[in-house]
Amino acid sequence: MKILVTGATGKVGSRLIKYLARRGDRVRALVRSLTRAADLREDGIELVEGDLLDADSLTAAVRGVDAVVHCAAFFRGATPEQAHAVNDLGSQHLAIAARDASVGRFIFTSTGTVYGSNGGRPAHEDDPCAPTAAYPVSKLAAERFLLATEGLDARVLRLPFVYGDGDPHIEEAISFMRTFPPTQRLSIGHHADVAQAVALLLDARSPAHRIYNVVDDEAPDLATLFASVGAPPPDGSDAERARAFDALLDGRRIREDLGFKPKFPRLA
Repeated sequence: MKILVTGATGKVGSRLIKYLARRGDRVRALVRSLTRAADLREDGIELVEGDLLDADSLTAAVRGVDAVVHCAAFFRGATPEQAHAVNDLGSQHLAIAARDASVGRFIFTSTGTVYGSNGGRPAHEDDPCAPTAAYPVSKLAAERFLLATEGLDARVLRLPFVYGDGDPHIEEAISFMRTFPPTQRLSIGHHADVAQAVALLLDARSPAHRIYNVVDDEAPDLATLFASVGAPPPDGSDAERARAFDALLDGRRIREDLGFKPKFPRLA
């Protein structure tokens, strides 16, 4: 399969493209700078320059590919306006280009935080979504556009907190979550399992559903997550802000439909 991957230098995309290349797919990466992404060529990755904010630059990127895996996003530090421009409008530009190029499948990596606060109950894919933070608001808007676009076979993977495979994500998130309650639990997923889920959706001829949660077997509390990198537990001083991230993910659908089984089921 020939696959275009966006966000190829990001946390998820940079690991995913190597996984896809190793399994024998021909991978093309959409990058904003050929120079800064030059090392990707060492893994046999084809590079094409373009920007999600420039719709005309995406035509060459989608030409001749069988599938698009859209991982690019603006997350930490993004203003609501920036999140909307990149995550929503940028995704719309890419989707329209893919549809016009008759790309067979479009996989969008979204986030489990689109569910919003639900008191720590595992959220099912058909549950209502009510995000409040700018990032999940923009991702949910993109989901809805993609799934409503006629002529585009769009599939959505809602990801948990992704870790592992040399990614310093846990350490980097400490400052963001330091004021959260130590007993608040967090759905997690290893990079290898995110890649496995993407591959399952790429290969499935006709998945039964268009939205799938991806999650490991265990949702550790934040005290345990912090301890895994030698940090003291969060202090719980801003439980209200933490509520935007208190939904866990129900992962049964992708297991029952596509046979997903996490390679790394628990943080330990």
